[in-house]
Amino acid sequence: MLSRLARMTKSVVVAAPRGYCAGVDRAVITVERALEAYGPPVYVRKQIVHNRHVVEDLSARGAVFVEELAEVPEGATVVFSAHGVSPQVHAEASERGLKTIDATCPLVTKVHHEAKRFANQGQQILLIGHAGHEEVEGTTGEAPENIILVEHPDDVAGVEVADPSKVAWLSQTTLSVDETYQTVSKLREKFPQLIDPPSDDICYATQNRQSAVKQIAENADLVIVVGSRNSSNSVRLVEVALEAGAKASHRVDNAGEIEPAWLEGVERIGVTSGASVPDALVQGVLEFLESRGYPAAVEERLTEENLTFALPPELRKDLRKASACDTQ
Repeated sequence: MLSRLARMTKSVVVAAPRGYCAGVDRAVITVERALEAYGPPVYVRKQIVHNRHVVEDLSARGAVFVEELAEVPEGATVVFSAHGVSPQVHAEASERGLKTIDATCPLVTKVHHEAKRFANQGQQILLIGHAGHEEVEGTTGEAPENIILVEHPDDVAGVEVADPSKVAWLSQTTLSVDETYQTVSKLREKFPQLIDPPSDDICYATQNRQSAVKQIAENADLVIVVGSRNSSNSVRLVEVALEAGAKASHRVDNAGEIEPAWLEGVERIGVTSGASVPDALVQGVLEFLESRGYPAAVEERLTEENLTFALPPELRKDLRKASACDTQ
């Protein structure tokens, strides 16, 4: 009786939306369909998305992940990751005769177009993002002479530009919404004529997942975020949960990384996942919590997501050809 009462005082809430966004879904399916169309190996520059389990699964099917194009044999097929690449990478692929499939998220492509447009207007671009992230490297490559990276609100004081009247800002798509606008606010104080991008650069999925985790974190003793270490949006979810009032928050790749000590004295648990995480990994966490005496999770849904992106045009073309040959 006591154990049943103890179980009743506990709760698990799982946030929605969570997991795959439209750009990640498109990128993963792109590699899967490329393997079907061309057969293995299909090379992928960088991790197609920032999730260890996705990369391991695709590797087992015949995808070969490389850091740079020099590792890809001439004439082979290579997929560019969802994070985007610079024009220099496209040029190198062309020079080496590689067949390329560009799985860049269309929302990242939008930021690339904005960077080129602002650069053509002679604007100094202040790019808010994290140094070394593939997305930042790809965007910077569109206009390297015009872009200054700003990583944190505290960095604004040190930003210097040639003409304060010609300054625009862009951002990495997977940042903390709140911190990004803190940075923008400070930039506008320093550069009153600062130009905004035509629309928010932080993607809808990042914003939705951060809003959803705020909804479940306020009363949580613990928030568990499923996502890989190099996933920017997953790491941000941990930060957002703590800022929203969670007493503790931890990121795990899967249920096997949950430390039993985290659950000591914990009654209210929230669970969510980054935008590149298969939902099976979340379900594994929920099953683990049930095995530790917690009840079945209740889902709290903030909003519905119905956006989908078409596969890259070069892949669609080859798939149509293959389908036509099959019917002849």
